[in-house]
Parts: sequence; structure tokens; C-alpha cells
Amino acid sequence: MPEHLLITIAVIGGTGPEGTGLALRWARAGYRVIIGSRLADKAAAHAQALSDRLGGHGVLSGVANLEAARAGDLVVLTVPFEAHRAMLEELRPALTGKVLVDVTVPLVPPRVTVVQMPPAGSAGAEAQAALGAEVSVVSAFQNVSKDHLADEDEPIDCDVLVCGNNPAARDQVLKLVEAAGMRGWDAGPIQNAAVAEGLTSILIGINKQYRVRGAGIRIVGVPR
Repeated sequence: MPEHLLITIAVIGGTGPEGTGLALRWARAGYRVIIGSRLADKAAAHAQALSDRLGGHGVLSGVANLEAARAGDLVVLTVPFEAHRAMLEELRPALTGKVLVDVTVPLVPPRVTVVQMPPAGSAGAEAQAALGAEVSVVSAFQNVSKDHLADEDEPIDCDVLVCGNNPAARDQVLKLVEAAGMRGWDAGPIQNAAVAEGLTSILIGINKQYRVRGAGIRIVGVPR
């Protein structure tokens, strides 16, 4: 059996647009996916809707956030920045020994087009500091628009920067990027997540200024 069929991915905040898009793409690629939400009933209903959308081919289920994190071999956090710290504290008992993929962007309304990084330097670094060395935090997917993720059939012409202190964890997330239909790049330690997260505000500003949807980034100069 291929290795990825043995992996269960818990997507915390999986009823939101980013979590939904990633869950759809991973389920379609053969991963078992657990949708996490504050309300278990909401998570279960959303998982069923996604399964129906995939024609019943995906293996999806939905439970409350903490239960999802406990059941997942790898946990993906897709919540708004204002909920970030509280969610880390809630999930911490379930994350020991696991990889946490942090998709959080430190957007501070109403000035979401202005880069405003937290004291730790980035949301990813904040997560690593809060969770300690027992958890391998990997920051990724911040620069991919929810509009692109929403259509699981759409090829995504955007690259993903993957940052984290554990090289093996970064490599695992790079495989998830590929499974979701994108090109990933090993961007080094978690401190470098500040650049990827900050780019999101710039991309939002480009979307507004040029009246486009889903501006992203691509790494050039490297053979594909």
C-alpha cells in the first residue's frame, strides 16, 4: 500500500475556505482526512458534503477540533490569526510527537494589506515557541488564494514556501504540497516564515489594486 494511504490528516478549521480546499485536494489524492471544527456536528456535516462532492471517493470524517488533532497523524491548522494562540493551547496535548502545518497568516483588520508581524516574528515561529520542541511546526500555504483551492480540479499556478526547523518534517509537507497540485520549495527554518507570511498582505494589496483574484508567487530560474 502506498505510504500516503496510511496517513491521516486532521484539518483544524476545516470548515473554512482554506481548510476546505486543502481537505478536498488531499482526500482526492488518497489521504484520509478528518475535518476539525468547534462543533462536532458541523464538522461531520461538512465532511459528508465534501465526500458527496468527490462522488464518495474520498475518505473524510468530521469531529471536534481536539478529537481531530488526536486522531490525525499530521495536523494542519487553518484558523484566523485572532484564534491562533487559543487554538494552539487547546490542541497542545494532542500534538506531541507530531508535525503541525501552520497555514495561519497574521492579518490584522482592517489594514490587511499592511504587513503586521507578531512579536515572535511570524505566526509559525509563535506556534513553535508555544508548542515546544516536542512538536515540529512547519509553516506553509499562506500565499495560495482560497479561490484557487476551492476548485479541486483547477491546476494551481502558484508555488508554496515551506519553512520549519525539522528537515524531515519539511520534506513531508513538500509531499503534501505536491499532492495538493502545487510546487513546493524548501525555504529553510521557521524564522523564514516571516517572509512567506508577510507576502500575503502584499498579495492581498495586489489583488485590490489590480482588480484580480488570487495573486500568488512563483520561483523562477530553477528547472522544473
